[in-house]
Amino acid sequence: MHQYPPPPPDPRLKPRYQHPQQNRPRRIVLLDERRRALLQALDEQEEPTRFHKKVAWVAAAGFFTDAYDIFAINIAAVMIGDVYGSCLSASQDLGLKIASPVGNFFGQLFFGWLADQIGRKKMYGVELLIIITATFCQAIAAGGHAINLIGVLIFWRIIMGVGIGGDYPLSAIIVSEFSGTTFRGRLMTAVFAAQGLGNLFATIVSVIVLSAYRHAIETRDSIPHLDHIDYLWRLVIGMGCIPCVFALWFRFTIPETTRFTLDIKRNIQRAEQDVAIHLSLDRFRYDPSELPIKLDVPQASWEDFKNYFGDPQHSNRVVTLICAAWSWLSFDIAFYGMGLNTYYILSALHYYGPKAPSIPSIPNTPISICVHNLIFAFGGLLPGYLAAWYCVDKPWGGRWRIQMLGFTALTLLLVIMSTSFEKLSATKSTQNVFIALYCFANFFQNFGPNVTTFIMPGEMFPTRYRSTVHGICAAAGKLGAIVSQVSFLKLMDKGGTGKFVKDLLGIFAVFTFTGLVATYFLEETRDRSLEDLSFEEQVGFVTGATPQRPATFQRLIVIHYRTSSPRTKRGK
Repeated sequence: MHQYPPPPPDPRLKPRYQHPQQNRPRRIVLLDERRRALLQALDEQEEPTRFHKKVAWVAAAGFFTDAYDIFAINIAAVMIGDVYGSCLSASQDLGLKIASPVGNFFGQLFFGWLADQIGRKKMYGVELLIIITATFCQAIAAGGHAINLIGVLIFWRIIMGVGIGGDYPLSAIIVSEFSGTTFRGRLMTAVFAAQGLGNLFATIVSVIVLSAYRHAIETRDSIPHLDHIDYLWRLVIGMGCIPCVFALWFRFTIPETTRFTLDIKRNIQRAEQDVAIHLSLDRFRYDPSELPIKLDVPQASWEDFKNYFGDPQHSNRVVTLICAAWSWLSFDIAFYGMGLNTYYILSALHYYGPKAPSIPSIPNTPISICVHNLIFAFGGLLPGYLAAWYCVDKPWGGRWRIQMLGFTALTLLLVIMSTSFEKLSATKSTQNVFIALYCFANFFQNFGPNVTTFIMPGEMFPTRYRSTVHGICAAAGKLGAIVSQVSFLKLMDKGGTGKFVKDLLGIFAVFTFTGLVATYFLEETRDRSLEDLSFEEQVGFVTGATPQRPATFQRLIVIHYRTSSPRTKRGK
């Protein structure tokens, strides 16, 4: 019987909708659902466990040291200048202060990329070893006829900066990927707040050693007393090694994050096993009889990177990257411009008197510098961190609102301090008004973009690029710090000693305003899963699976090969 071909489809009928999971093998669908169930279990943790607190403590110890090493140089440079000359030259002071941000820039890019390539765990602790080694070498550094001490210190501070830079993406991503959505912001804020404690501890240590050796400082013209001051700056810098040594062992024992194991190693059985062991989620049990498999999921590559950020249908991805990086850069221009140059700003205000030296030296102002650092720490720095920790996960708070508020307040405060600088420098009472405004600026730095620019890049983008992108954003911030420090020290005396400081504060206000504009285009990340913030569809994320030989079977093959291979005859 003649078979007629089927009639052509009616063009008036719409094609039937097909779900992304339709026409896929049932096994792959189940693996995709297992992956999403595992990630959902991580997100639905309501309170931090003992394991979470351990991870946060270990990460915070690194940030404590980072801040201590960065800000201890302020007082240490004064002592170094007094021992090896009346004071440091402007170029030497600049070199010591920008050496660490320069190292940060390269460390953040390199370790951020490396953590996405070979793992968070494998790199966690390596950067701490670099910090310990470089800090110790600074404390025992010496000069000679062939090499200058300042050059040696700058070299080791760059190396130390590489380690500190690596700590930013690693700590942020590890804490972020282990945390649940309800407490992720608080845990990351607690880690970053250790920076404020490190800054405070650097000041306290400086006050203690300066007070203990006050007699040597006041009679510094004799050689033995100069030796005492030489001990002081080495002690102040070397103390930065202590918390690192305590945290080093714990960093090497932190397990790999579940998301890295799942999406980059593609080992779903190991991810479920880790969750059951470390996070006490009993519903995930490791089945030793299950054949090991490797998931087929999107993998990091240059081509995939270009496709991900260059997708015209998801232009918000590249916009988010640019705005997150620019908000960090614009903030660090103001943060480091003010934080590392407090003495110069207050000297231009005549707070230390009209005859204060252009560069601080031991007999004049070291105790005053420490006292004012303590005032700024207790009056603005620590309260800002506490307020951020309390509000960052609240429904009426969140990262986006805090960052918008912080940039707005900083812009207004910097405009007021810039335009009223000369009036506020007239009397002691008006100078105290400036100090109060400075404390408010410190408060809104930390209850604002100093915390949130660290948190938000660690929550956005897919696991395969999350650490890389955080490193890019952090490196943009350190680029701003370098530009800020170089520009400040080169321009502050334009038109006369300290005459351009008020204009620099106005320039900082312009950059904080641009940070406010960039923040407007970012999304709120509070109470959202990391997968939701990756801007990728999660249903159908697993496209296949490849069976793997069990590890025991592989070992049997190796043992059989070694025992069955002919022995080589030894020569006589």
